Amino acid sequence: MRSQVAIYDTTLRDGTQREGISLSLADKLKIARLLDDFGVAYIEGGWPGSNPKDAAFFEEARHMTFRHARLAAFGSTCRKDSDPADDPNIQALVDAQTPVVTVVGKTSMLHVTDVLQTTPQENLRMIRESLRYLKSLGKEVIYDAEHFFDGAKLDLEYAFDTLRTALDGGADSIVLCDTNGGSMPWEITELVEKVRQAFPHAQIGIHTHNDGELAVANSLAAVRAGAVQVQGTINGYGERCGNANLCSIIPDLELKMGVPCLPDPSKLSGLTQLSRTVAEIANLAPDDHAAYVGRSAFAHKGGIHVAAIRRNVDSYQHIDPSRVGNEMRVLVSDLSGKGNILSKAEEMALEVSGDEAGQVLADIKRLESEGYVFEGAEASVAVRLHRAKPGYMPLFHLIDFTVIVEDRRGRGHVSEAMMKLEIGGDVVHTAAEGNGPVNALDMALRKALMPHYPQIAEFQLVDYKVRILDGENATAATTRVLIDTQRGSHRWSTVGAGTDIIRASWLALVDAVEYGLSLAHQHESVPSGD
Repeated sequence: MRSQVAIYDTTLRDGTQREGISLSLADKLKIARLLDDFGVAYIEGGWPGSNPKDAAFFEEARHMTFRHARLAAFGSTCRKDSDPADDPNIQALVDAQTPVVTVVGKTSMLHVTDVLQTTPQENLRMIRESLRYLKSLGKEVIYDAEHFFDGAKLDLEYAFDTLRTALDGGADSIVLCDTNGGSMPWEITELVEKVRQAFPHAQIGIHTHNDGELAVANSLAAVRAGAVQVQGTINGYGERCGNANLCSIIPDLELKMGVPCLPDPSKLSGLTQLSRTVAEIANLAPDDHAAYVGRSAFAHKGGIHVAAIRRNVDSYQHIDPSRVGNEMRVLVSDLSGKGNILSKAEEMALEVSGDEAGQVLADIKRLESEGYVFEGAEASVAVRLHRAKPGYMPLFHLIDFTVIVEDRRGRGHVSEAMMKLEIGGDVVHTAAEGNGPVNALDMALRKALMPHYPQIAEFQLVDYKVRILDGENATAATTRVLIDTQRGSHRWSTVGAGTDIIRASWLALVDAVEYGLSLAHQHESVPSGD
């Protein structure tokens, strides 16, 4: 087993440079607490010299107790021809009062001459004196060698001069940055090894970007070559294509490479929750297909795959998903085999025979050819499993319904549904108005069922999605409707499809009501404990 690698999280700075992310002060404080509880070694809180919000974060963070992480403030070297003690950016780092400061400096000659517009020697002075000043104040100083890999390709000797200068200035560690994200893993390996040979006593870190879709691979390559610190962000958030994704790097290190990077290995089981909570705070949809933590990371759809995992769960999974706090899922679709149906029935605690599973599978394959998709509508699968049981009695029969949509002078836009149902041998005729035809149908159905099934009053329709499947047919296109319904904390999804959007909505609505009522009946049939 290799020695510990320190995880340096920069979600609160580099991560916020992603297009579409804007974290409030409260958001940043929440994420900092989550990261500390998870066990990262460093949390980079922001650049205090760049904006008032980051300065405010460090003020608030002084009152927080960090159990695992050391808080770092980020900033650049002093400006050319200036003294660090008089430089506003350096003073902002000091005022942040963090135990760690991370200072970025120019490594590439292109940036020295074209961006800073200074001399190579002045750049070296800026690096040395900035670090020496901060080190004299008792700080742990991390030096980020910006554009190191690109700079080394332009002028290897000068790139190494900047590292040597940083170490002379007192840097506790030097972090090699693939700032433009264009390096290949073998280039990372070669240069990290050269840095190790040139500076055998230095603590080396790696900071990569994902412009070549290689940020994770490049980070792991650097660790293999001797890096002992990895910088990255939760979910790979960051500018352009993002930073190295710690939600992949951490389990890769812990589970694949045998390199510990968390103080408590059991914390790894909180990785999926951390990923999704940070996404929620950032107001971004989680990536369902993300490695390790995505909802689909351990989802199985192909019939052959599902048949295999029913015999041995390791047959199509590279790890036990519970190790990262995720779970295996079996999807039902037209690619399914009977094993998918049986697994889904077991997941829902339903007893289903092989014949019943085959009947439901045939029904699903037929319906998917007509526009249904059952992957995101598992309640519609459960309803079909119920209907396949011998002696199944539906909760109600539709006799007919009529929906009227009118625009009348003086009355405005009106939607009304009239419905006739058979419920328990009785024929019930109801009517209701709604703010649209689907809402009117929903209201009329509830009105008819309420005296027989009062639990329906607790059902809430929380989402309604429509997708046009064959737009070339214009208004005659097949439409798929997905409905999400909720009762308390339980939420379920159902699907309907057809060329008539009202009928497709009705089919999804009926599945939603039937599933919810059957679920309520199951729960209320269980005797309560004394």
